Parts: sequence; C-alpha cells; structure tokens
Amino acid sequence: MNNKKFLAAVVGLGLVTLSACGSSSDDSKSSGSKSVTLVSHDSWAVSKKVLADFEKKSGYQVKVLEDGDAGQAVNKAILTKDNPQGDVFFGVDNTLLSRALDNGLFQSYEAKGADRIKAGYRVDGDKVTPIDTGDICVNYDKAYFTEHKLQPPTSYDDLIEPAYKNLLVTENASTSSPGLGFLLGSAAKYGDDGWEGYWKKLKANGVKVVDGWEQAYNEEFSGSAGGKKAKADRPLVVSYASSPPAEVIYADPKPTTAPTGVAQGTCFRQIEYAGLLSNAANAEGGKALLDFLLTKEFQQDMPLNMFVYPVVNGAQVPAEFTQYGPQAKDPETMDPAKIADNRDDWVKSWTSLVLK
Repeated sequence: MNNKKFLAAVVGLGLVTLSACGSSSDDSKSSGSKSVTLVSHDSWAVSKKVLADFEKKSGYQVKVLEDGDAGQAVNKAILTKDNPQGDVFFGVDNTLLSRALDNGLFQSYEAKGADRIKAGYRVDGDKVTPIDTGDICVNYDKAYFTEHKLQPPTSYDDLIEPAYKNLLVTENASTSSPGLGFLLGSAAKYGDDGWEGYWKKLKANGVKVVDGWEQAYNEEFSGSAGGKKAKADRPLVVSYASSPPAEVIYADPKPTTAPTGVAQGTCFRQIEYAGLLSNAANAEGGKALLDFLLTKEFQQDMPLNMFVYPVVNGAQVPAEFTQYGPQAKDPETMDPAKIADNRDDWVKSWTSLVLK
C-alpha cells in the first residue's frame, strides 16, 4: 500500500517525500562511488535514521527516484535498461517478475544475508532478492455491516452472492498491482477454466472498477478515513491485509479497534523484489544497498513505513500488525512461471469481459 498517499489522506498533510527523491543515474556518475541511486515505485519509504545509519556506515549517499506505480516503474526501467536511471530497482513483485527477467533488467548478485530469507520467499538464481511480502485482500467497513445487520464476506464465493450486490470496488487489473493480484487470486482459486465465469458473476453483482488503489481506497471505500471524508458508498474494497492497522496507527484519536476488517478467504500473496540493474553506473554501491535491504534494521523498519511484512528470519513486526492485520493463513498463490505464461492473456480477457 502506498503509505505516503495513505498518510496524506488520513491526516490531511501533503505527501511525505525523501529529500533525495528525483535524482537520476547522472548523479551517480557525477558523484562517483559516493552516490548510489535507488529506482522504485511511489510506495518506497524508509525512516530517516535507518537510512542515515546506512549512509554513515557505507559511505554512500542514497538518492531515490520514484517512478509511478509498480507496472509503470518496471516498464520504464526496461525501456532504459541500456542507460539505467539508477543502480538498484526496488518494487517489482511476483506478478511482474517474469517481465523484468525476460527483458534482462537485472545483473547477477547474491546479497549478503540471502541465507536468512525465509524458504517460502526464495527464488531460483541470483538476479533478484526478495525484500518484503504482503497479502492483497478484500477489506470491509465494519460499521456498514453492523448497521445493516449483515455478515461481512469471508470468501471469493461470498462476493457473488446477492447480499453483496453493488458493494465491492476493485482496481483495474491492467493498471494496478492490487487489481492484478485480485485477478490472479481468482484465477488461482477457480482455475484456467473457471475464473472468467466467476468474473461474469462478479460483474453481474455490481462490482465497480477504478484505475488504481488510491481512488478505490481513499475515494470509493466507506471504511477508510479518506472514504469517510469523500462520503464513499462502497463498503468492500480490494486492498491489503495491512490496511486495518494503518487505519489505527494514523487515526487521531486512535480507536481501540480497527474500523475495517479483512475477508481472509479473498487473499493473494504478493512478494516484492529488488535487483542490481544491468549497466548500473555504481555496481558496488548497488550491491551495498541490496545488502542493506536485507539487514534486520531495514526489515524491521518496513512495516510502519510501507505496510508490508519482512521476509528474513528474526525480523519482528509491530504489535499493531499482529493485532489488527495478521497475514492471511492460507492465501492464494501462483508460480511466477504460470503468471508469465498467462498474465497478458488473462488481463486482455479480463478487460474485454469486465470493462466492455
């Protein structure tokens, strides 16, 4: 989840930005080995102290170039791979990984600490390093379902029941990472021959589709702080399992319980990776930065900055995550190779089926 946009919606502040944002690989070249550039989607965030500690210990100044949502950032990185904008790319997830690898976006490097990555998140080869994980799930507005004396949905099957007609908003699978994740989750659940039939029923049951997560969550979903201000009328939204703790953490005053919940039977496991860009201007600095992303200090800093879970053994998560946003016990998953073989065709079929 884009924590910066979430924070802006909740507390009414301008977007939080890093002072180093907006630089490019030219900075790395001009500054020599003392500057290393990270290219990422817009959801990158890190505590100033944690980043300062790395810079002090390594001697490298980190510059960050945020480049839109994940799909946009990956596509641009591929187009500029011969003269990359930076040294390390962070934020390609398992739904887009094959596209990056097939286009030679990364060069080989096994980050220090890779042996501490939990077995379920490791990948073959050394072109990318798993950094974080999260679950894309349907969130529900607790107040709505209490007021209407209706049980919130708990599964994909529930979402096509008449009781939930015109209640769900999701993101466009061709333009949004959570939207694509929800599509892949339905494909994993119902199989190659069943997912289209499911979406026909979901469309008939009044699902609303918008371009991206910010619009869906902060403008259409009645359970979010932003949605309440916008007088949103959809009590179900495709978001993340970590969205409820965010609603608590950034509320003022903080509620005793999260105002939103997660339909645990609608989750799809998302994993984000980072890699050393091919033709990186400062490969050594890039390697040091990748090592840093696997340190316990950074891994434990991620949850309250990017609302994702660490992937290394021994890294702790905040109590708010355990209380309000535990990981899904049995999320849908899909082999990256299967995603690679079917993603484009599925998105094309989904677009024709749902948007036309």
